[in-house]
Amino acid sequence: MELDIMAAATRLPDMQRHAKAVEDAGFATMWLTEAGRTAYLSAAAAGLATERLGIGTAVAVAFPRSPMITASIAWELADNTGGRFTLGLGTQIKAHIERRYSGEYAPPGPRMKEYVESLHAIFRAFRGEEKLHFEGDFYSFSLLPAQWSPGPIDAADPPIFVSAVLPWMSRMAGEICDGIHIHPFNSAQYLTDVQRPHVEEGVARAGRDLADVTFEIPVMTPVGDTDEELAETREAARQMIAFYGSTRTYSPVFETHGFDGLSDQLHAKQRDGDLAGMVGLITDDVLDHYTVSGTWSTLGANLVERYKDVAPTARLMTYTASSQLRKHPDVLDRWAQVARDVANA
Repeated sequence: MELDIMAAATRLPDMQRHAKAVEDAGFATMWLTEAGRTAYLSAAAAGLATERLGIGTAVAVAFPRSPMITASIAWELADNTGGRFTLGLGTQIKAHIERRYSGEYAPPGPRMKEYVESLHAIFRAFRGEEKLHFEGDFYSFSLLPAQWSPGPIDAADPPIFVSAVLPWMSRMAGEICDGIHIHPFNSAQYLTDVQRPHVEEGVARAGRDLADVTFEIPVMTPVGDTDEELAETREAARQMIAFYGSTRTYSPVFETHGFDGLSDQLHAKQRDGDLAGMVGLITDDVLDHYTVSGTWSTLGANLVERYKDVAPTARLMTYTASSQLRKHPDVLDRWAQVARDVANA
């Protein structure tokens, strides 16, 4: 098991410096989010500044971009990083796709499945293995003149991960994807008891093995050797859980541990604008179910112990280290030790 890190896309010179520091610290892969800035440009900057660090998107928004555009970008990133790039895709939510991007959203599950299937067809065409031909309900591709194809590359096809929470998308990830991006609001028990069985259904449908699907698991990781240091990172995680938990779609994550009705309570306080009240509902008991805490010397072992049985092929990602590093860059060496501890454990 290896430890990855989440990072937000940022100014490209800053991303190059951050990626080099992350590589030097011993993290295995840096996953880039997409919000106000594009994940792909930051991925290019990070890839060119490093030699060993895996680079991935977690996640890039799929639907506003044609699969051909996405395939071309991913192909170039794989080529220029020596195969270190992983394409992580997500649907985003309906309001953003339709009102921010002026794109088409529904139905998101079948649309994403076709998106991934068409990417595989395009990759085969790029390699010259077959003529481009894909006909679906949402996407169709049949034209790729030689001068418009990037051609074969020495690296393998970019692995394709999708973000999934609900059963349909989890089954689809198991059926046709290389990996699944787990939502940061999770617990090991929820993954084992609820989400993994859906992935296994998709795996069985396709005649694959569960080990063929990598579980990329972001974890909120409060850490510190002093009470003050630990309290600061725990409070940051408490706010995240209050925010994510207020989305009632995620209520099964609470219900797995008997916190029935908590999502409704959070949603009601959010509707009233009572942010302090939301955070107040996340007791230490709730917090400890959805985070992994520790001192700097114990966090690595604690992470592995919590998640070691979730899936045959699993990677852990610290969801909170980058924000902590922005405030306290001097703790990078401590994160380097956590990364080594995870690998050794």
